[in-house]
Amino acid sequence: MAGQRANPVTPPIPAVIAITVSIGPLILASASSGRLRLLRHAGFDPQVVVSGVDEPAVTTTEPAALVMELALAKASAVAAAISDGLIIGADSVLDLDGIAYGKPVDADDARRRWSIQAGRSGVLRTGQALLFVVGGEIRASDVSAAAATVHFGRPDEAELKAYLHSGEPVQVAGAFTIDALGAQFVDSIDGNVGTVIGLSLPLLRAQAARLGIRLTDLWSTVWPTR
Repeated sequence: MAGQRANPVTPPIPAVIAITVSIGPLILASASSGRLRLLRHAGFDPQVVVSGVDEPAVTTTEPAALVMELALAKASAVAAAISDGLIIGADSVLDLDGIAYGKPVDADDARRRWSIQAGRSGVLRTGQALLFVVGGEIRASDVSAAAATVHFGRPDEAELKAYLHSGEPVQVAGAFTIDALGAQFVDSIDGNVGTVIGLSLPLLRAQAARLGIRLTDLWSTVWPTR
């Protein structure tokens, strides 16, 4: 599914056509191991700076707007604490019937989630904010969202009990993963798998391009030519 540009969320300043100064370090404003793993597997070695944003304080309820607002809040919080860098902020929710489901509060909540989503399809929405900071000022920004449809299976009672006991469901939006224990309970997805994990690399590439940046210039490794 195509990326969505921010309408309800206003970036700090407009995006620019080209970046003419040093980009600085790539910074991930998230504690998500899945997002970090995606970036590393794609050739990047980002610094991790956790934003500390109070997510419950954001009261937007529309799922796509919510993830964009949270992504921007996370990236902006980190931008205020650094002098230079390209900051990635991201947030994800599961959209079921227009209701945004983030991380469950506990195992009982995760069980309730699965009683709703088992055998159904939902939309995993990931908001991404890309901020370019120079000298402590945000020079350019882009806030967008990606979406992927998730078709859930039906774990039986013993399977669900084991999954809840693992502790994984309470750590992730939607109470499931596509790249770890929960993958066996997802029948299929329509869209980019990174979106479901928490970071759409195709969307990130498009966002960087709108800022005049090629992501390949930020690879941490020089790959040998064949």
